[in-house]
Amino acid sequence: MQQKKIPVRRCVGCNAQKPKKELVRVVRAPDGTVSVDLTGKKAGRGAYLCPSAACLAKARKAKRLENAFGTAVPDDVFERLTEEIRCAEQMAKEAALHE
Repeated sequence: MQQKKIPVRRCVGCNAQKPKKELVRVVRAPDGTVSVDLTGKKAGRGAYLCPSAACLAKARKAKRLENAFGTAVPDDVFERLTEEIRCAEQMAKEAALHE
């Protein structure tokens, strides 16, 4: 029996390869708008980030999202990413406490 292949993506912040489901996707739509894609299925060019504040800070400082998309990324996208990462870190802490 063959094992199912797990898709792997590279984080633009820390450059680590991780399974796609563990990363947060940011997408540039065909019309040029940049947004956070929680479903992972929006049409457009995608870039992936680890759900950690350190990776987001590295990606923002080095303008890696801008380079990946070839366009400027609005501040509200970074605010939404910060909020999503904060929620993910909170959920991870709660899960660790219950184990």
